[in-house]
Amino acid sequence: MQNLQEWLAHCERLHPRTIELGLERSQAVATRMELRFDCPVITVAGTNGKGSTCAMLEAIALQAGWRTGVYTSPHLVDFRERCRIHGEIVQPADLLPHFERVEAARQDITLTYFEFTTLAIMSLMARAGLDVAILEVGLGGRLDTANIIDTDCAVITSIDLDHMELLGPDRESIGREKAGILRAGRPAIVSDPVPPQSVIDRASEIGADLWLLGRDFNFSGDQQQWSWAGRGRRYAGLAYPALRGANQLLNASGALAALEALRPRLPVTAQAVRNGLAMVELPGRFQVVAGQPVLVLDVAHNPHAVAALAANLDAMGFYPTTHAVFGAMGDKDLAPMLRRMGPLVDRWYFTDLDTPRAAKAQDLLGLWKAQEVRKDVAGSTHATPMDALRAAAAAADPADRIVAFGSFYTVGGVLKDGIPRFQSRLPGS
Repeated sequence: MQNLQEWLAHCERLHPRTIELGLERSQAVATRMELRFDCPVITVAGTNGKGSTCAMLEAIALQAGWRTGVYTSPHLVDFRERCRIHGEIVQPADLLPHFERVEAARQDITLTYFEFTTLAIMSLMARAGLDVAILEVGLGGRLDTANIIDTDCAVITSIDLDHMELLGPDRESIGREKAGILRAGRPAIVSDPVPPQSVIDRASEIGADLWLLGRDFNFSGDQQQWSWAGRGRRYAGLAYPALRGANQLLNASGALAALEALRPRLPVTAQAVRNGLAMVELPGRFQVVAGQPVLVLDVAHNPHAVAALAANLDAMGFYPTTHAVFGAMGDKDLAPMLRRMGPLVDRWYFTDLDTPRAAKAQDLLGLWKAQEVRKDVAGSTHATPMDALRAAAAAADPADRIVAFGSFYTVGGVLKDGIPRFQSRLPGS
């Protein structure tokens, strides 16, 4: 293989299934590669809020002068987004030797695309001279490739119903899977305000150092600022995180608890906390793009995340008309998502997505029609997210807003040529 695209195509061909949970294959290859980290590792799992938590951890650690490495998935536009070294997206040439290492080590072992690429990125990170490695766990926890690394601090964000066909039918089952990242004697930060009992039980069972929101750390705030308090430390008068949305205080609180738990090995100053939270960036998480009309981008793709999106949209104030570009995977719980957004959306633009897992735009339109009770709402179907966005922009008045949400493929499709900015009815003008 000569370049990154050829390696990624190779990874896609290797395994007959996109997802096959289990650590045996990854662990065997990692052992052959002698893969290990010589710095503190923070592992982040959960249903929603993982990417935001990782971004905040990274931003604060960078401001404190530490050399950071971050692994997240999936990506929005470019595969390289999955790995950042010292705040910069990885270069293809830097990744190639690590794809070669995985290929040489796997021999007769068949890896999925996710397993192969995760091992390659972790190989790069392990050799990058990092002060801290931040690993976002994929959809699971216990059986996720990132879990082959023994974490120094585990963070579990909000837990809700998603990927139920793989993780179990309820929050307790899903919590049990997520709690698989916990380690004996190591900090276990839980930023879900009402965590499943299964997470607490697992921490107790193995003797993890459990930090619970409301018991070991908490936050409070008013319209101007917020404060955080943990075990023996407090930050007062903090500006709100640059990532927008009420749920981001939960994510920020979990990030601060993790950094407090690792203080002996990874100290950060109060100024680093303030600067990091003020400067953190993460595309597609309630990302508001100023313009006429205003554009909101959000990768909310399950009922819990869509409820948070709806609350954040409510808090934006009045807009004459809200246009929604929506595409999602067919295996998601789509009906509650459409119901929750129904009162807010005046015009729907359903889009096909470039993946076999996606629901067809025509099917989304039918599902929406079957439950829509308002008579003053319209819907249409489009071949791509960009086609849907153009249609929305053509129909929108300057004072309206457009919300593009759902799958990473939906938001990624809107962002593939850069951030659209509207100053009139014409996209990109």
